[in-house]
Amino acid sequence: MKLFILIFCGILVCVVSLGIFSYNKSKSIIESKISEASLETASQTAGRIDLLLSNYERKTMEFLSDQEFLSLISTTLTTSDDYEKFDSQRTISTKLSSIMLSDNMLTGIYLLPTTPGMDVIGTSSSGGMPDISEEAPAFAQKMLEASGKVVWVPTMTGGISGNQSVQTIAVGRALLNVGSGKTPYLLVLEINLETLQSVLSTVKFGEGSQAYIVAEDGTNVISPNPEELGQPYKYDLPGESGSSKIKADGKSTLSVAAITGTAGWKVVGNIPVSTLVESAGAIKTLTIVMSIVSALIAAGIGILIVWNIGRPLGQIRTLMNEGERGNLTVRSRIKRSDEIGQVADSFNRMMEQITGLVMQTTSSAAEVLATSASLSDASHKTAGSAKEIAVATEEIASGATNLAVESERGSEMTSSIGEQVQSVIAANTEMGQSASEVEEASRKGTDYMAALMEKTSQTEEMTRSMVEKVDKLKDSTGSIRKILEVLGNLTKQTNILSLNATIEAARAGAAGKGFMVVADEIRKLADQSRHSIGVVGEVVQSIQSEIDETVHVLSDAYPLFQAQIEAVRDANQIFQNVQYQMSGFVQKLDSATESINHLEGAQSTLSLAMTNVSAVAQQASATSEQVASLSNEQLNVSEGLVELSNRLEQVSKELKDSLSRFTVA
Repeated sequence: MKLFILIFCGILVCVVSLGIFSYNKSKSIIESKISEASLETASQTAGRIDLLLSNYERKTMEFLSDQEFLSLISTTLTTSDDYEKFDSQRTISTKLSSIMLSDNMLTGIYLLPTTPGMDVIGTSSSGGMPDISEEAPAFAQKMLEASGKVVWVPTMTGGISGNQSVQTIAVGRALLNVGSGKTPYLLVLEINLETLQSVLSTVKFGEGSQAYIVAEDGTNVISPNPEELGQPYKYDLPGESGSSKIKADGKSTLSVAAITGTAGWKVVGNIPVSTLVESAGAIKTLTIVMSIVSALIAAGIGILIVWNIGRPLGQIRTLMNEGERGNLTVRSRIKRSDEIGQVADSFNRMMEQITGLVMQTTSSAAEVLATSASLSDASHKTAGSAKEIAVATEEIASGATNLAVESERGSEMTSSIGEQVQSVIAANTEMGQSASEVEEASRKGTDYMAALMEKTSQTEEMTRSMVEKVDKLKDSTGSIRKILEVLGNLTKQTNILSLNATIEAARAGAAGKGFMVVADEIRKLADQSRHSIGVVGEVVQSIQSEIDETVHVLSDAYPLFQAQIEAVRDANQIFQNVQYQMSGFVQKLDSATESINHLEGAQSTLSLAMTNVSAVAQQASATSEQVASLSNEQLNVSEGLVELSNRLEQVSKELKDSLSRFTVA
């Protein structure tokens, strides 16, 4: 059960941990890579918007370089002739109309006076002019403070005049040093918002993403929600890093931003994190599936180990416990060729040998007990006869013949006892030899288990070496990833350089078209390189993941080898215990042999005494006096014989009791 729980928990924990780590790591990598790609997209979009807005900034500069235009404005400001003033304003309006017609994104071009009461000069697609008789536009003060520099105006619903049918943005500057210079005009170009929307509509930061253009004052220039145009941006803008995590409508959202160089506006892209890591959900699903599969595999392995190792060891343990309690009939039914099968075979052979020894010893003990009983009876009879001889010496002569017969029978019984004692000595000798063989088999088993422990230790060392080599391979994959990061940075720099070259070629006009083609090819090569590096990075990541999994599997196998060593040590201890018990058994057999040797000496004494009794009986008919004196001696000898027979009976009972705890049938 411990092996089963260890294998089950080890495999399941490793698979679940690896899956969770892979899922979180993939989420982090995807968010990082998409953040970089989105930031690059925002930067490119900001560059395109810069190109678009810089064209309109140049248009304002063209007005400043047009001397005729400046002259007409100066005339408007300085003339006192109403017709001349009207004619110059009409000429300016006509000139502005022709410029506006050349660009369909322009919805109006105005010369807004900074002094109330003066007329607004310009043209508008809606035909209306801004009304600034009561209050100047909010951006007028900013343009005056800019001292002739360009000022961009965020989204205006209805345009400057308030009667435009579309949302517009505006760019303008104060015309200083024109006329008296005290009451300058503000040159304002009103641009249809669709100009920026057309650029932003081609930008996709990701599935479910939203793109914004936010002005410096925090208002929305472009928003996916038309109601938010001109309203404050409702989320936190990214900091200097260009990207950050925000909460948008209760969802975790990745926000990236890039600043345009002309207007200082920010191109903001908000991408829901859930859509970014949607592909990583497959890893989570795979982790759950693999966890279930791993649990089933771990359960199968655990059950297999319990069935092939735990169950046989439990059976052998039960059989050994039965043998310890004296049941020698138990046998193992395990028929296998591995170490457990060899242990089972050795156990069966050991039990068979012990059973044979016990059966032979039991038989010998029974014979000794029966002989000792007969000897005890004879001793009692001899003692009784000696007493009768001592009491009635006068009857010795008449019973001399009977005494001789009894003496002969006693001599025969003594010879029989000698033969039985010799048989017991031979049986004990054979039992000692068998016990020595069992002890030798236990010693060989101990030596075999020691060799098995040494081989298992070598396997453990090889596993540890394999783990170290896989760790070195893991470090090599880390070096490859660093090289790929350097190549990725080179690709990004190449892409930026190609974009700058494209911008410069666009500024150069027709002369830079060839260079623009080259820059576009360089950008395509950089994109291909970045894609290739990404593919190689994924392959390296896959290799590193497999290496990590190999390291985890080898690390899990290492405790199993240690557990195997502990199991072998336990088996070795069992063999040592068997050897110790057999040594004690040999000592007991030696003690029994010694007791039987003493019995043999007593039997020799008895035989000699019976011989003497026979001689006395033959001479009893001749001399009664000698019989009387010898009868006392016979009484003493008979009492010693009784004592010896009682001792032999006691030893036989003890031997029988010792063997009775063994069950042999």
